[in-house]
Amino acid sequence: MLEYSLNILGSEWIIIIFVGLLALLGTNRLPDVTRKLGKAVGQYNKTKNEIQSQLGSAINANLNITAPVQNERQKMEFIAKSLGIDFSVMTNDELRKAIADKMAAQSSDVVSKD
Repeated sequence: MLEYSLNILGSEWIIIIFVGLLALLGTNRLPDVTRKLGKAVGQYNKTKNEIQSQLGSAINANLNITAPVQNERQKMEFIAKSLGIDFSVMTNDELRKAIADKMAAQSSDVVSKD
């Protein structure tokens, strides 16, 4: 059976799309359409960067690491401190559960806000 397919590379597709746009829009409307498309892409990138910076600052807001952490208990105490949990009278298992509960509550708050 004969196989009919286009063996066109990437740059050739750009030329074909450009010619198709010229045929559909004409030479008068093409600059306006491309200008609007450029503004939309610029606004998308600006918004994406703004959201990424807000998420980055929200994630790193409570994490001020001043020294290396030596063991698991110190790690859990550091996390508990950043979450606002009083860990002074808790065992390791109680602390793990409190951290997990607090993080689950915070993640459900974030999901419900969206």
